[in-house]
Amino acid sequence: MNVHDALSQIADIRQQVARAQTFRGYRPMTTAFTGVMAIATAIVQSRIMPNPTPVWTGAGQDPFRVDHYLYLWFVAAVLSLAVVGWEMWVRVRRSGSDLQRDITLAAVEQFVPSLMAGVLVTIVITQFALESIWIIPSLWMILFSMGVYSSRRVLPRYAGVIAGYYLLAGLMVMALHKDAGMHAWTMGAVFGVGQFLAAAWLWFVERRT
Repeated sequence: MNVHDALSQIADIRQQVARAQTFRGYRPMTTAFTGVMAIATAIVQSRIMPNPTPVWTGAGQDPFRVDHYLYLWFVAAVLSLAVVGWEMWVRVRRSGSDLQRDITLAAVEQFVPSLMAGVLVTIVITQFALESIWIIPSLWMILFSMGVYSSRRVLPRYAGVIAGYYLLAGLMVMALHKDAGMHAWTMGAVFGVGQFLAAAWLWFVERRT
């Protein structure tokens, strides 16, 4: 065995150990912040575009309000991810631990595919199936659920409950009348409540450990 193979095996072992550890990089305060961000975004949407569903006329559909809807929630998502990501980065830097870094990377790697799927699905629907735009919020919820579920092996116990909440919410929103799908409080209520529940769960876990 040469040096390169040995280093490669060591890296694989470290990744396996990291995946077997519990990731505690998600904090109650930043998770609660993302819930506040969801509610604040819903308030903004309710003021400027309470119903962004395209208006169908003889000339076609008007995507203007849909664009605003997507931009608004995209900004909210980016800000939320930036705050959570910043705290995780600071935590890793302060720990100075290679294992902590590997655990963080393992958690992120398991969640990122769902985020990327959400982005790609949104692009495809807006470019090729705008008449189905109303289904996007429910797909976001379902994909977010899949991200949490995929990460459950490195998260504290009962992460599956949070994933189940978002899955059920996404399916319920999908079953609603299409006009309700992009209502201002559909996203705000689901993600606001969901993130506050997640924050309470993380707070409880911290107190128990």
